[in-house]
Amino acid sequence: MVQEQPEVELIRLSVTGMTCAACSARIQKVLGRQEGVASASVNLATARASVAIRRGETDVDALIESIEAAGYGAAPAPTDAQQQAALDAAEEERQRRVLWMLLACAAATLPLVAPMVLLPFGVHWMLPGAVQVLLATPVLVVGGAAFHTGAVKALRAGAPNMDVLVSLGTSAAFALSLVLWWQGSHHLYFESAAAVITLVRLGKWLEEGAKRRTTRALRALRELTPTVARVLRDGVEVEVPPETVAVGEQLLVRPGERLPVDGRILDGETRVDESLITGESRAIERGVGDPVVAGSINGDGAIRIRAEAVGPDTLLARIVARVEDAQGSRAPVQALVDRVSAVFVPVVVSLAVVAVALAAVLGHPMEEAIVRGVSVLVIACPCALGLATPTALMVGTGSAARVGILVRDAEALERAAAVSVVVFDKTGTLTEGRPHLRRVLPLEQDADAVLATAAAVQRGSEHPLARAVVEAAQERGLAVGRADAVRALPGRGVEGRVDGALVTIGSTRWLGEVGLEAPALSAEVAAGEAEGATVAWVARDGVVLGALLLGDRVRADAAAGVAALKQRGLRTLLLTGDRRGAARAVAVEVGVDDVMAEVLPEDKAGAIEHLRSTGAVVAMVGDGVNDAPALAVADVGIAMGTGSEVARSTAGLTLVRPSPPLVAVALDLSAATVAKIRQNLFWAFAYNVVGIPLAMSGALTPTVAGAAMAFSSVSVVTNALLLGLRKTGRE
Repeated sequence: MVQEQPEVELIRLSVTGMTCAACSARIQKVLGRQEGVASASVNLATARASVAIRRGETDVDALIESIEAAGYGAAPAPTDAQQQAALDAAEEERQRRVLWMLLACAAATLPLVAPMVLLPFGVHWMLPGAVQVLLATPVLVVGGAAFHTGAVKALRAGAPNMDVLVSLGTSAAFALSLVLWWQGSHHLYFESAAAVITLVRLGKWLEEGAKRRTTRALRALRELTPTVARVLRDGVEVEVPPETVAVGEQLLVRPGERLPVDGRILDGETRVDESLITGESRAIERGVGDPVVAGSINGDGAIRIRAEAVGPDTLLARIVARVEDAQGSRAPVQALVDRVSAVFVPVVVSLAVVAVALAAVLGHPMEEAIVRGVSVLVIACPCALGLATPTALMVGTGSAARVGILVRDAEALERAAAVSVVVFDKTGTLTEGRPHLRRVLPLEQDADAVLATAAAVQRGSEHPLARAVVEAAQERGLAVGRADAVRALPGRGVEGRVDGALVTIGSTRWLGEVGLEAPALSAEVAAGEAEGATVAWVARDGVVLGALLLGDRVRADAAAGVAALKQRGLRTLLLTGDRRGAARAVAVEVGVDDVMAEVLPEDKAGAIEHLRSTGAVVAMVGDGVNDAPALAVADVGIAMGTGSEVARSTAGLTLVRPSPPLVAVALDLSAATVAKIRQNLFWAFAYNVVGIPLAMSGALTPTVAGAAMAFSSVSVVTNALLLGLRKTGRE
């Protein structure tokens, strides 16, 4: 008997008290050890934890307790716009308090560092020791309280972090100064203790501001849902919160308002701006029967819609959740950072002790030896290491979402940067996925007359081929009559009476069964079928009027999308179950390099695996259920957002709007994001590798070391923000 696996649920938590990579690594380890936790990921930049739990084995309260036991704070992450707004307001208030504390620390520190600034100008002035004590003490005790309490919690939890380095360094400088002052020395280091606290606070304040800018795209998406929905209840317009709207209810949306839910238009015509959701810059015409999505802006027409998806089920909510999941994930390269972070602080403390011992052995005064140790403590920066990957990931995924590309996780993003072959499905990917009238082949009447006769019989049908015929007649402005006694001919076609005559629209099989022939059209029909067209014969009272060739239409921007990939040196391939002639016709039209046709759905995954076995890094682009296995086995699966849910859930990247050029944009953004991650990691490691030996040699004072430490993480975040300035090919 197969044991049923417990259902896995994703829990998101907001975490407080993290200061560096050691903190996030510690919390992730603590969560991973909890019973019932399948996996855990903690993001320092977003201060969020994403925990996959086996339902019934643990709960949110147990997770929060484990985080609090480790010395940090936690609460469930906000789930709607109102909760997020409240959290943002609380964060803004906290930042105001942080700024006032920073200004107070700076006011007390400036008189202490002024003598150092004036010394190069020949001004020899020093505050009395007692005044230095009065100024430095509140900075150390009050301004540094957060570092000292954080250090105590970290040491109790057995996970030393950045707070330990700052607290140890500033306390050592302050204690040394007190001893020297007591001994009557005039060479004190109170300014170093105060300056380090102030500079680290300044760096943290700048860092927080920069981190908020990295989440700008995600915040913009969250803010798209309006706070009010106008619902018709018992014939009366009622204003309610969007999250209380039920599926099936009717809503009124006025010109210029944002749509509160996903729905379908019941009455009215308008133009809808979906640019912030799909990346499509042009307003789109929408009328009765057309779909509309939450967060889009209604243009110049009042409309009445029926709600089809509300709350967390709307496209906008699913996009936000997808972006949050991606930003909370961890890139494979982060594993190296985690290993370094786990030993970083103990190693730095050991190096500080070594610096003191070496200075003493070399004959330097103990005062100078201690100063060297303090410099080592305050220059080491685990923050830069912790922020290197998540900040670049946040900006990259945010930029992608802004143009209609959703990234499932950091691993998919990292793999996409190395793609060498892009494989396209045909139907619904390079083509529109629905039939269109290609040609009308008349025998005696003109083409419009044949089409109008066929449309009269088809106008009441919902069959895709019938809709294609009716739409073609409407596009040509033809007068279409009405048919009576319309009935289907299973497997053969449909018939009805138009102006008293029996009109039949049937397949080639039907034509042969009833003994009708049209030899004058046989060559053109055979050529059309070879290219994948579907043939519909039109006959009236047993006389063939002509034939309609229907087929899927290549997307208008498919050729441009393929060309963009080839311009980047990537090989392109068409993989389809269609006949070779139809596949080759599409391949020639869009410009793909190779074709694999007549491939059964179950064999598509094998074709992808064969490509990978040759050493290629393969991206598969598809939209249907039959594409899901191929999307799963490819190095990177890219799904069209208009495709099946199975395809979207299997793929690593999803294109919100079905535009082939977005494939090249997605791969470009992936490569740029991975490049930023590597740049950030290089500078974070290089900074510590260079800075710590300089501090050990005595080349840096604690104040200079503190300034360098404070601004190193700011530089990493700023470098990540530069990614958002790239042009992303938004249409």
